[in-house]
Amino acid sequence: MIRGKGRYMADAAKAAQVCAVFVRTPYAAGGITSIDTAKAVAAPGVLAVLTGADVAGLGSIALHPPMQGRAGATLVNPMRPPLADGAVRHIGEAVAMVVAETAAQARDAAELVEVGYVERTPIVDLQDAAADGSPLVWPQARGNLAIEWQGLIADPDANARRVEAIIAEARLVARASFRQQRILINSLEPRGATGEFDAADGSYTLRVCTQGVRPVRDAMAAIIGVDATRMRILTDDVGGAFGLKVGVFPEYAALLVAARRLGRPVHWMSTRSEAFLSDHHARDTISEAELAMDETGRFLALRVRHLANMGAYLGVAAAKIQTDNFIRCLPGCYDIPLIDVGIKCVFTNTVPTGPYRGAGRPEASYLVERIVEEAARISDIDAIELRRRNFVAPAAMPYTTAIGTVYDSGKFEQALAKALDLAAYRSFEDRRRLSQAAGRLRGIGISSALEHSGSQPTESCEIAFPGDGRVILKLNVQSTGQGHATTFGRLVAERLGVPAETLGHRHGDSRLELPGYAAVGSRSAMTVSHAAIMAAEAVLAKARKFAATMLQTAEVNLVYGGGCFHVVSKTNSVSLFEVADWAAQMKNGGEIGESLDTRITAETPTTFPNSCHIAEVEIDPDTGAIEIVSYAAVDDCGSVLDPTLVAGQIHGGIAQGIGQALMEQAIFDRASGQLITGSFMDYSMPRAGDMPAHLALASQPVPATTNPAGVKGIGEMGSVAAISAVMNAIADAIPCRAGREMEMPATPEKIWRACKALKVGDDF
Repeated sequence: MIRGKGRYMADAAKAAQVCAVFVRTPYAAGGITSIDTAKAVAAPGVLAVLTGADVAGLGSIALHPPMQGRAGATLVNPMRPPLADGAVRHIGEAVAMVVAETAAQARDAAELVEVGYVERTPIVDLQDAAADGSPLVWPQARGNLAIEWQGLIADPDANARRVEAIIAEARLVARASFRQQRILINSLEPRGATGEFDAADGSYTLRVCTQGVRPVRDAMAAIIGVDATRMRILTDDVGGAFGLKVGVFPEYAALLVAARRLGRPVHWMSTRSEAFLSDHHARDTISEAELAMDETGRFLALRVRHLANMGAYLGVAAAKIQTDNFIRCLPGCYDIPLIDVGIKCVFTNTVPTGPYRGAGRPEASYLVERIVEEAARISDIDAIELRRRNFVAPAAMPYTTAIGTVYDSGKFEQALAKALDLAAYRSFEDRRRLSQAAGRLRGIGISSALEHSGSQPTESCEIAFPGDGRVILKLNVQSTGQGHATTFGRLVAERLGVPAETLGHRHGDSRLELPGYAAVGSRSAMTVSHAAIMAAEAVLAKARKFAATMLQTAEVNLVYGGGCFHVVSKTNSVSLFEVADWAAQMKNGGEIGESLDTRITAETPTTFPNSCHIAEVEIDPDTGAIEIVSYAAVDDCGSVLDPTLVAGQIHGGIAQGIGQALMEQAIFDRASGQLITGSFMDYSMPRAGDMPAHLALASQPVPATTNPAGVKGIGEMGSVAAISAVMNAIADAIPCRAGREMEMPATPEKIWRACKALKVGDDF
């Protein structure tokens, strides 16, 4: 990458490749009365124009796993076609696809496609859609509900009654409502794909930027309606993903249909403005929380009501993100005996939502850490002391939560203490007084965050010996910047006792046929390391047996070290690579049944990474300008495989959390459904200057007990913890109702208004 040798979607044009451009609707809701393609078909270079009729019969793009909700109701999952099927349900939905010899010709011709619409009034606001009597996005979704979900507890109604009784009788109850605004993902490399069809055997190839070829292969085979063996997915380097590139999108199926029709590779690359309308969005939730305490500040029960916007269709695992992913982060780092959760996933006429760094975890962590701060305020107990009183103690591990999950390990109070030292917390009041003297406000915010990683437990790898003294590690998960080749290559090389430079890395091809899921949900380090360690152990076990035969001795007489098997008390030895070559020859000759090549599939239980992040901010009350002057992060990701890569993951996550806390927000016009923040002229993104002036990181490794490497995951903790750390700091700096109830993003205008309220003593 540093040498500019990366190979991305736009770097590998195929011979005879043609280009596709999509015609997208300017309406958020409406019927399609006509599509006139005659002028476009006659335009220079145009080879085909496809509409919904041309892709009729394909499967739905919305391949969401089935779910069961309240009273046994099933998840409503409407058909999502590759091209609109007579109606449009969100701005930017693809209506037609133009294929031409060049991208410029396709763009020009796309302007000539004439679509007739009957516009309908859209429903875009989450609360509006959930209100009684609102217009329906889908007739089969009563009340616009995709699902109403009560959690993982066996008898949720009885549990709800117990929680209600505790809240009614509790000495203190903290209550608050929190909104997670809709945000855009904006990966550096937009989505793109190239579809091919081989008429000789009826097989398809889709080269596409993904986070894992296996799940995309299985999904595309189901959509196109072919056996998985006739669908090949290829991925080279990926310029950022963050959950966006986990699953499939409508464009991919349309490209394959066009490739089959034309007999040529069909390529499409999203523009940035197109990505705003066609990539899935994220967050867009409203949560209400009630936390009951006794007179000493001990937490007794938590009640949560959560409303989540699905958009017009179910995006990749969208309902699962806001139900299962969300709830498994409760009760955070705290011992809360009873929890009652009610969740509604709601359809609107907006771009579908889906996974984005954290995927349900930031929503849950934000709710927990903000309600804990409110509990500290109403109880008049210091927020740090309140946390300490209620942390799950290390001696309680393994700890079964009120949700039913099991924390295997963690030292939450120790992480807090370490973060307080790192943030120089004891001298904070001195810094606050200096800021006050300069006419500024200063605040500090704590986030003791916890998430879960590895919700998809199955992953595999293969260790292969191609000859010439080399080892190849084959993986299903796709690197999108995490340094997989470095991390896992070094791990396997160390386990095999061979030089790291002898080990190569291969992924990004579904024909490797490696079971598993995508690089998502902070799962790769724990699941791949588990499979890799098992594979390395299996290789050495086989190699020992073969080496004994080669050296004409018993296995118990062999010692392995430095990449060689040695006979005890003798000079006889054979290297691992010599054993691999011998085994390959013997297998090819039919003398043994297997070589050293080894494939392993492992099942890795969920882990619970945790952290304590502390943000310190300074605010100019006259302008609302805010600066994050320092940031301290102490993270427990279990055993650390590579400190540099861990630090990089935390840095990136913090940047994205800061972006959400302070500036990012996707806004739809309530009346028309138009995306107002449709470009970087309107949608703000964090830059280097928005990062903390001082960023200090420390590790708090408590190895997981659920996998042999002791890994927990780190990819999302920065974004999970940062938003509450920053918003708690703002509330501390502006100690009035306007400050503590400020909704994200905390823009300068909102901060300025809150400062005005503080100045006049208005605790409205």
